[in-house]
Amino acid sequence: MTKLRWALGCSAWHPTADQWTRGMACVQAEERERIRRFAFQRDAKSALAGRLLIRKAISESLQIPFSKILVARSDKGRPYLAHPSDDSSCPVFDFNISHQGDYVVLAAESSNHVGIDLMRIDRPVGSKSVDQFFSTMSRQFTQDEWNTIKSASDEAGKLFNFYRLWCLKESFVKLVGFGIGYSLRRLNFTVHSALSIGRTVDDTDVQVDGRLQGDWKFEETMLDDNHVVCVALRQLPKAVSDISSSDIVPFIHLNPDNLFEGIAELSAIQPNDWDEFIKKPFGPNVLELQ
Repeated sequence: MTKLRWALGCSAWHPTADQWTRGMACVQAEERERIRRFAFQRDAKSALAGRLLIRKAISESLQIPFSKILVARSDKGRPYLAHPSDDSSCPVFDFNISHQGDYVVLAAESSNHVGIDLMRIDRPVGSKSVDQFFSTMSRQFTQDEWNTIKSASDEAGKLFNFYRLWCLKESFVKLVGFGIGYSLRRLNFTVHSALSIGRTVDDTDVQVDGRLQGDWKFEETMLDDNHVVCVALRQLPKAVSDISSSDIVPFIHLNPDNLFEGIAELSAIQPNDWDEFIKKPFGPNVLELQ
């Protein structure tokens, strides 16, 4: 049974021209075009890292040659491993990625549907105060969840609770693939354990439209002091084991060199990929709340 939890410190990756052009040649043409359309280096870099992590996970887990992997997208934009329509022997394999802050993260499973979300715990941008920020997000949480958020004794604790619950909700939505338009107030999360670096908890409960969901599991941890991550799990129809007995595996921290281990070019290297990349600004020029 495959269970992968990978975290790549993408902010520490400063790609060389050779790395960038080779990496771009190792993803499918449509994904290459998606990456080229990003306005900022930061986002293009995270997107390429995510595509390479997906292909690496599939190749290593299922022993499929890198060049033979076909990743498609659902009508909601969720990536999945495309199987030949006449090949019923292909194994069940689900994966999901997220990138935010300093990391790109991947979770993959052979027994469960999976959704993953990552949040950097930052003071909000564009709001005069944390209370004002909470006011703009009031419709995204239930009253019970707001009680949890505001139960902390200080502003930092309230922000932490906010991002933890937001991460839980986004991991749920990413698993089911609903995307924009799904009312997050339909979800009501109850957390039972504190989070810490290197420790994963899985005892958080969720209600959907007021009904407790017993076939879901949420694995939560912190990658460092500023990043919280949640993996949502729901049992696949063909699974041989119950989700309640699913083992917890820790996140493995990868370095940028790991991205290029075992990869293979799908198309010719194009030097102009690097030229286009270095012309982009690193990120948006915004002022953070002081």
